Amino acid sequence: MQIHRIKSISEYHRLRGLPKPQHLLISLIDFESIQYSAENNPVSWVLDFYSIALKKNFDAKVKYGQQEYDFDEGVLFFISPNQVFSIEVDKNQVSKLSGWMLLIHPDFYGIQH
Repeated sequence: MQIHRIKSISEYHRLRGLPKPQHLLISLIDFESIQYSAENNPVSWVLDFYSIALKKNFDAKVKYGQQEYDFDEGVLFFISPNQVFSIEVDKNQVSKLSGWMLLIHPDFYGIQH
């Protein structure tokens, strides 16, 4: 499985078909506005920023480290920079996904990673 590193919030917006972020260090994203593509499923991801996500109607498998997790109704998910994770979403469930994701670059608070 390939690992895709996303180095900036702007890059994340570009990969997900979103407009440019209003701020380079922080972004709030509505999951209904994200464009999904088949080549991103399954892929392992590494972010160079923090992600806090509240997902509803989340019928997917998440692999974080060596552990796989199943979520039936939803999930509150926290990811630190440089953590490897993958999300395998049933392509029939993507249109039902809802919730929010907050992306925060470490420089926003002067956090070192």
